[in-house]
Amino acid sequence: MAFSSDSMLQKIFAKSPAFDSNKRVFGKPVSISGGAISCNERNLKSKGRIAVKAAAAADVMGLKNHEVNLDLGFDVVAERELREKGFLGMRKTKLVCTIGPACCSLEDLERLAMRGMNVARLNMCHNTREWHRDVIRKIKKLNEEKGFSVSVMIDTEGSLIHVVDHGVPSSLKAEEGSVWVFTAQKFEGSRPFTVQANYQGFSEGIMVGDELVIDGGMARFEVVEKMGNDLHCKCTDPGLFLPRAKLSFWRDGKLSYHGLPTLSPKDWEDVDFGISEGVDFIAMSFVNDADSVKDLKNYLFAKTSKSIRVLAKIETLESLQKLEEIVEASDGIMVARGDLGVEVPLEQIPTVQEDITRLCRQMNKPVIIASQLLESMVEYPTPTRAEVADVSEAVRQYADALMLSGESAIGLHGQKALSVLQVASSRMELWSREENRQSTLHNCQLGGSLSDCIAEEICSCAVQMANNLGVDAIFVYTKHGEMASLLSRNRPYPPIFAFTSDSDARMALNLQWGVIPLLVDLADDMEANISKTIDLMRANGMVKEGEAVLVVSDLTAAHATSTTFQSIQVKIIV
Repeated sequence: MAFSSDSMLQKIFAKSPAFDSNKRVFGKPVSISGGAISCNERNLKSKGRIAVKAAAAADVMGLKNHEVNLDLGFDVVAERELREKGFLGMRKTKLVCTIGPACCSLEDLERLAMRGMNVARLNMCHNTREWHRDVIRKIKKLNEEKGFSVSVMIDTEGSLIHVVDHGVPSSLKAEEGSVWVFTAQKFEGSRPFTVQANYQGFSEGIMVGDELVIDGGMARFEVVEKMGNDLHCKCTDPGLFLPRAKLSFWRDGKLSYHGLPTLSPKDWEDVDFGISEGVDFIAMSFVNDADSVKDLKNYLFAKTSKSIRVLAKIETLESLQKLEEIVEASDGIMVARGDLGVEVPLEQIPTVQEDITRLCRQMNKPVIIASQLLESMVEYPTPTRAEVADVSEAVRQYADALMLSGESAIGLHGQKALSVLQVASSRMELWSREENRQSTLHNCQLGGSLSDCIAEEICSCAVQMANNLGVDAIFVYTKHGEMASLLSRNRPYPPIFAFTSDSDARMALNLQWGVIPLLVDLADDMEANISKTIDLMRANGMVKEGEAVLVVSDLTAAHATSTTFQSIQVKIIV
């Protein structure tokens, strides 16, 4: 493999104290002679007579006086962050906010978007479809009129027992020793210390002495009396009692009730609702095997031309036992630590979280860390120091995204909570970079075809090259987002700007670590794409003279033959 070079290339090395000519690049020893950099290349040929040539070139891009007719489609928040902080100051960890009564107005949604919300999550367990429709359309209105790029996720309820809204818009406090009646009897309004379960047979098989756990441990009760289908329960561990809280019953440390299929009839109706409203993600609750994920993906494929990504929520012991097959089948994972912490010993949650995060990176699936990140901020304006440490640890593990639940949905300080995530994640990312803590990962081979393997190797080499040379950004021109996702998998130091003409891919990439997706019209001429995008960014003051960007692409020209040419280029802004 050969790198062409000129005097401008020395600027890259001057910026890169990490670069050493004695080191290896792409696993090959590097030699420098006469201003040129070279290393040995292995030629790859397939059995099907497909010759593949990999090359990398470093050159200088000068300003050309041609008309720029390309709309860059920059998210207003990412653009502001780039102007204020530069390439390396951009936050890479994505932020997900659950939308609820505390933040559902157009003004509140705009404030969350301005503070860095990348994905808005709607929990279908709460509120009506009309309410959710109104929120989705407000978000799309903000995207269209204010220049945001916020994706929409709906979260299915799952086949579980939960309580009907207890009549209070926010939360109730269950005090220790208080006795509550849990009933399936239907009634209007609210009754003191009485909650209605959604499932008529919720108390079948439940015995006196069983433990009732609310929302994965928000509060705990002991069943002290059973009268017909009603349960009288005494609070043993006080806490918050949220509207439509989930119920689980335990006996001798094991679940005494096992739910129905992963997707209930209501869930399928919610899926159809999500299709009709054009959501970007569907998160499946209480996934226990890969089959339910595959069923939903097949259903979506048959029902809509839009590419809706399916995320599996890991929140049961069964899901952990079949974790690898679930990750492989899904488009991403949400680690729902609240419910998971009910079935897994508390002391094991940190290692379970890290194992899931690592597996998702290896299999190139985005992972969201969710539940109780800043739980105290539901009531208080500042987080505990332990909560900040928890957030920072998730960032240190290179999770793709962090999620607020009740903190934003019903909390008194949702915008402050989002700001805490933003500041804490940015600081930990900076520290990790300064301490050279980029985690090494043994990436398993994902694709079976030669072209897939080449794409993986190209992205791995591109990230290593970007880090060694100290470039300011990575530009990837991608048809459906695969190349951007593979780059993100390797967690490079510089941010990844993903240029795509696929609007579904753009919204899906909002969940990928370090990726700033841009919706553009791409041409077959790769050099024209590069020239136009860089010139437009320069014209808008988003790139500066002397900055270097590494360019990769998975675009194939319409006139391409059986010979595929993959390239990695370094462009220096002059």
